[in-house]
Amino acid sequence: MVFITKQKSVLYMGSDEKCALCDASISFAYLPMKEWDMDGFLCSKCYSKKLAEFYPGEHERVNLSK
Repeated sequence: MVFITKQKSVLYMGSDEKCALCDASISFAYLPMKEWDMDGFLCSKCYSKKLAEFYPGEHERVNLSK
């Protein structure tokens, strides 16, 4: 069963999906940006890494829930 969330990610239940970059098992998969020209899904570590490459420079993560 596959669930697609609003955050451009996919949640797999009972799947053996692998990351397109590192080949690690995925429990919460991210869809790559079209500009990255990649097939498959990414794990959270690889998605964050690709985002940092695509948007270079210093990034400050802010918790907006407070």
